[in-house]
Amino acid sequence: MKAKLVNRLERQLQQLSYARGLILDEIGYLPMTSEEASLFFRLLNRRYEKASIILTSNKGFADWGEMFGDNVLATAILDRLLHHSTTLNIKGESYQLKEKRKVGALTKSATPISEDEMAESGQQK
Repeated sequence: MKAKLVNRLERQLQQLSYARGLILDEIGYLPMTSEEASLFFRLLNRRYEKASIILTSNKGFADWGEMFGDNVLATAILDRLLHHSTTLNIKGESYQLKEKRKVGALTKSATPISEDEMAESGQQK
């Protein structure tokens, strides 16, 4: 049974490895186990310098060690992702939160504040 699962996983990795483009949205939104982080590295390593990846995350690169539970693994992942990459860092309010506030579904006090606003008000991160 385990061999069957391993074979299925290997086939899935192979399919994802050869796709011309791969879009990974909200990396780090949910914590990863060490097994999941290792699998993610295997996928990136297979695609490295072979095919494009578009990745979104609300985590800064400094948080990736915590996100993957391993600073060394996070560094290896970032090395592969950032080599030959174009990085866009978008700062500002979430579009979804902005739209909800616009229609009155969210009050200003319910909105997360920026790091600058936290510093100005004396709050800790």
